[in-house]
Amino acid sequence: MEKYFDRTEAGKVLAEALKPYVKNANAIVLALPRGGVPVAYEIAKKLAIPLDVFIVRKLGVPEQEELAMGAIASGETVVFNNEIIKLLNISKADIDHVIQSEKRELKRRELAYRDDRPFPSLADKLIILVDDGIATGATMKAAIKALRLQKPASIIMAVPVAANATCEEIAGMVDGIVCPLRPINFYAVGAWYENFSQTSDDEVTELLAKANKEAL
Repeated sequence: MEKYFDRTEAGKVLAEALKPYVKNANAIVLALPRGGVPVAYEIAKKLAIPLDVFIVRKLGVPEQEELAMGAIASGETVVFNNEIIKLLNISKADIDHVIQSEKRELKRRELAYRDDRPFPSLADKLIILVDDGIATGATMKAAIKALRLQKPASIIMAVPVAANATCEEIAGMVDGIVCPLRPINFYAVGAWYENFSQTSDDEVTELLAKANKEAL
């Protein structure tokens, strides 16, 4: 396959590769919103296992927001890039200010996507962590680090497409990778889809509600 039609097709392709986990009572599919949710929905539906979202927000360096000094994730988990913090001599006050700001946005998204459902316990779980594709891998790496703190049994990363070099980098952080397309010349995630329209908050909420209804 050279490219996917859309995220739904990508999810179906990944679900085929993840068939060994069908009806695994200890497994959960966690999607990185927003684009990871339509992909993950197809996986969760096909494997008949629960679906939830794992939200990660980058902690940008003050006045250089694109540069990450860490990340905050669902379940109140914070991971730091200590090298950047030391190198730029970022004060605790500045770090706390950024954390509080990103915490608010994370809470807003949690409320929008998950309503008042409590965050699931991930201890000893088999986690299938899903996104619609990976370029630099910064968000995925932050998600994996944050999830490791929850003491899961294992983490399987499942993505439709990722830069080959990024896949190799992440391989040592997870217990398994399912990634059918690993181009050397990557360009951008959207280049590997015919239809890569933005996933809306409403779509995320709708798919999560649908998955929960199907799981009952």
